[in-house]
Amino acid sequence: MRHATRTRVTPRHLSLLPLCLAATFFLAGCSHKVKDEQLPPPLPLPAQGSVRPGYAQPRTPPTSTNPAATAPVAVSTEDLEFVESHRPIYSEDGYATWYTAARGRHTANGDLFNDNAMTAAHRTLPFGTLVKVTNLKTGQAAILRITDRGPFVEGRILDLTKAAAKAIGNYREGLSHVRVDVYETPKPIEAGGKWCVQIGAFKDEEAALQLKAQLIHKYPDARVIEFPGEASYWVRIRPADGNREVAEHIAARLRPVEGTAFLTRLD
Repeated sequence: MRHATRTRVTPRHLSLLPLCLAATFFLAGCSHKVKDEQLPPPLPLPAQGSVRPGYAQPRTPPTSTNPAATAPVAVSTEDLEFVESHRPIYSEDGYATWYTAARGRHTANGDLFNDNAMTAAHRTLPFGTLVKVTNLKTGQAAILRITDRGPFVEGRILDLTKAAAKAIGNYREGLSHVRVDVYETPKPIEAGGKWCVQIGAFKDEEAALQLKAQLIHKYPDARVIEFPGEASYWVRIRPADGNREVAEHIAARLRPVEGTAFLTRLD
């Protein structure tokens, strides 16, 4: 019998799009590059996604005339069967976008990025987490694995690959209101983990370096780095042992002159 949390993850598992410029987001060497297309006006963004932790009965998706709404696209038949026979252990509402990356780039978990993979980026769910993502407008759904980190934009909770975006009807719209239901994680969601605070994106490298110097002085026991993206710069502060409580404390107190602080899990 399978359980809601498994310890083995198979090798197969695993923004509003800008109207004018492609936005690029990086973490641990991965590139978050959003497709530049002519899109309809975006949906209004909430300050953050609403969260309903714990065991929750999935809500019935909106009815839709789209046949795909009743047939979720899955990573594998095994994962589809698991999702259909279990209840989610955690659910989250928010906005999802899709992204792509330059050839040869790797996701934050070390996999080679693949536009055709049924995967997604999330800031805090453990790598390998099995999720079902439902477009709340169309009812279309897909079963994915979390392999990357992002999106590093306020008001968004998930970055999808092209394949995943097409599966839930997000590819042309670019920004969709979704529900993310978590079915299994290789590691606990609320306990443990390796955490950091990522700050950016900075258009000016000097601003990123100045913040880095300030943070090194303020948090001598933490590791502070500055790293470039394709057209921006980021600062990351990782407390000793990647402690989540310390990272949350830092994120709550930070007031960067430029950029936004994102609490992020590294594992």
